[in-house]
Amino acid sequence: MDRRLSELVDEQKNIALIPARGGSKSVPKKNIRIFNGHPLIAYSIAAAKLSKRIDRVIVSTDSEEIAGIARHYGAEVPFLRPSEYARDDSPDIEFVRHAIEWFAKHERKVPKYISHIRVTSPVRDWRVIDEGIDTIMRDKNASSLRSGYICVHPPYKWFQLSDAEYARPLMPGMTCDEANLPRQGFPKVLVPNGYIDVLRSDFIIENDLMHGERMIGFVTEEVPDIDTEADLCKLEMYKGQKEALDELMHYLNKIGETTA
Repeated sequence: MDRRLSELVDEQKNIALIPARGGSKSVPKKNIRIFNGHPLIAYSIAAAKLSKRIDRVIVSTDSEEIAGIARHYGAEVPFLRPSEYARDDSPDIEFVRHAIEWFAKHERKVPKYISHIRVTSPVRDWRVIDEGIDTIMRDKNASSLRSGYICVHPPYKWFQLSDAEYARPLMPGMTCDEANLPRQGFPKVLVPNGYIDVLRSDFIIENDLMHGERMIGFVTEEVPDIDTEADLCKLEMYKGQKEALDELMHYLNKIGETTA
């Protein structure tokens, strides 16, 4: 990226950036599938709107249909993402770069903090989002923050299969007996879950990387990541997160009442 864009970074601004491609092979129209009467994308918008730390909620999509639904639920869609950044194999940094460059060109200001909120993790507590934002804002040396949950079955206990006759520990240098030690003796492992990632636009501009080597591991509870039809069914189990879901539903239902 053009490093001169760093001059446009607004230290005080934090936006939510919600990516929502129109295409999805594993779950057709995944981002707008209905859950509890509302499309999946609406839950991420609601969580970001309820946040006390997020200034604006931006949806990055290549779909006019998704753009219309996003606006209905209170998000801004100031641009459509170019199709070359919305392929199945497009890395996340492409839509993030595109958003940064759009802000620089059209608003002459680039928000310093970009809260990357994935549609595929719809059940969130906005307080946890704000806690994640506060965490990275306190750490001036951090390059990013990424959320995850603690893996109950750490990969230190896993084995790999190959063309060889015998299974071997997944972790290099370990013996089979060492891999069978109690899990409590191994380091904690964070499984990324899409609850809330916070990026720094100045770091991205300077390094052309999203996360860097000083990424904060932000621990949250486990939440579903919607990648398959079966994952959609798992959402029913997470209705147990009642307080978070009730707040999101209250916001979404108010939207429905004002447009009825």
